[in-house]
Amino acid sequence: SNIGFEWRLHIIDSWDTRYKELIRYANEFGNTRVPQKYAQNPRLGHWVCNQRHKYKKFQNGITSCGISTDQIQQLSNIGFEWRIQSSASWIDLTRSEEMIKKSQVGITSCSKKKEFEFSC
Repeated sequence: SNIGFEWRLHIIDSWDTRYKELIRYANEFGNTRVPQKYAQNPRLGHWVCNQRHKYKKFQNGITSCGISTDQIQQLSNIGFEWRIQSSASWIDLTRSEEMIKKSQVGITSCSKKKEFEFSC
């Protein structure tokens, strides 16, 4: 039975919500490299990862992958990084990423290079 709920509108609202959250994250941290397991907003980390996966499919000719050219443009306009190295050295992390790292795995006094996994 049709109760009048349109799923497509819900998906668009959800995308727009995450996009706005990403803009806030970028304004706060200076980048769009949301960790996949971002403790302050796990949905955003998951969403960012999904956008990269969908974009990769789109680039491989699968245009029904769930991301539109308009969404790709919107993300590109805010400096979205479509490809991110899977890890960065502990020394090279920006201050914001270092704070996220510490909040997720605890502070380390080790001077060795540590690896930090970004989303995707």
